[in-house]
Amino acid sequence: MSVQDVDGVVVEDAGWEVDPSDEPGMAVLAVVGRRLKDRREKAGLSAAELGALTGYGEDMIRKLERGDRIPRPEFLDKADEALGASGVVADLKNDLKEVRYPKPIRDLAKLEARAVEFGMYSNFDIHGLLQTDEFSRAVLRTWRPAYAPAELERFAAAREARRAVLDKCPAPEFSFIQEEVSLRRPIGGTMVLRRQLEHLLEVSELPHVEIQVMPTARADHPATGGRISLLKFGDGTAVGRMDGDFGGRPVSDLKRLRLLELRYGIIRSKALTPAESRDFIEQLLGET
Repeated sequence: MSVQDVDGVVVEDAGWEVDPSDEPGMAVLAVVGRRLKDRREKAGLSAAELGALTGYGEDMIRKLERGDRIPRPEFLDKADEALGASGVVADLKNDLKEVRYPKPIRDLAKLEARAVEFGMYSNFDIHGLLQTDEFSRAVLRTWRPAYAPAELERFAAAREARRAVLDKCPAPEFSFIQEEVSLRRPIGGTMVLRRQLEHLLEVSELPHVEIQVMPTARADHPATGGRISLLKFGDGTAVGRMDGDFGGRPVSDLKRLRLLELRYGIIRSKALTPAESRDFIEQLLGET
């Protein structure tokens, strides 16, 4: 958790930073902030008094009411109790389910929710949809410049929410190709990596998920251009991207999609089969 120094007293930060360019999110926050302020005024409390009852500073309460910060769920629970709101304030969490995550991640999650087929090649990291919570946090801690604790938790929570797509019914079809090096790097320490490898084995047993490993020893590696992502939708359309092509931007025109699909197919053919990959991950687990 990040902290704030208020009149010499260090308190928890009641909310996350807002991206000013996120216009839909800003609109939601403005409404939530007004509702919070209305409940506070109906209860006859000042911002300072609500802050004292919830353990936050007056300045933070005013930021939340202006929509300058995204309220944490735990703050809304405390505020609901302090205001005697009978769940009205706590229920604002439902309005904030989307905007608590950064807009690019929300946009990606919407695409993933529509997809019926996934093709994902990852080179340096284990794909986010395959990560355990603790591995995700360990990965995010390696990024520079470093995230503040509150922002790290926000991004980790967003990754966790995206993983729900693996449990959809009917389930999409998933194909993941992981570079060997991404399975060996002990991000977070040996035990975190062990639990991550165990998780990969569990996920690989799902009937709609295939995980393949690209051995480092493959000399004729066709994917040195970087990661590839392909999402196909039920209406026959698709979207894809690759680090080294098209400026790294998502593409949806047939010509470029065909190129990405060709590359992904070749990578898939060069990787270990799903059964061989399970054996390889089990071997790595034994060595870790």
